[in-house]
Amino acid sequence: MFNAKGVKIAGIVAMVAGLLMIIAGGVTWGLVSSQLKEEHITVSADAPAFGNKEVNGPLDAYYQAEAIKHHVLEATGGKTYAQLDREDPKRATAMNGDFLRASLFTSVVAFGVAAFAMGMGVLTILFGWAITALAGTRVAATATAATV
Repeated sequence: MFNAKGVKIAGIVAMVAGLLMIIAGGVTWGLVSSQLKEEHITVSADAPAFGNKEVNGPLDAYYQAEAIKHHVLEATGGKTYAQLDREDPKRATAMNGDFLRASLFTSVVAFGVAAFAMGMGVLTILFGWAITALAGTRVAATATAATV
């Protein structure tokens, strides 16, 4: 048996959940962006893109991480941290560069998760709306069939 009221409630719950996902994703995006701004990081002029721009979003964070990689490899003669001898003084430079890159990549991932949450929120709202609309259509069709 079809329970239109239960289906409508499920649709409304889905729409509320979708709205909460959009809000949570937006808050996360804003928080990560503001934390990056507080660090006053500027993308290196020789970065592949966004040179001299303040880092506050996923793309400029990514390109600054790439610029750091380039600078570290220049400083270490093309060797990564793992390739350098334990006693090599350049190993500290490579390690610091890796830490900086990891931090920037963490922010890139956080932006991605926030965008995913917001996108899923939109989809959840649309599914909730569709379920609610279909429940109303079913009720109208049932009422029409009952009067015939």
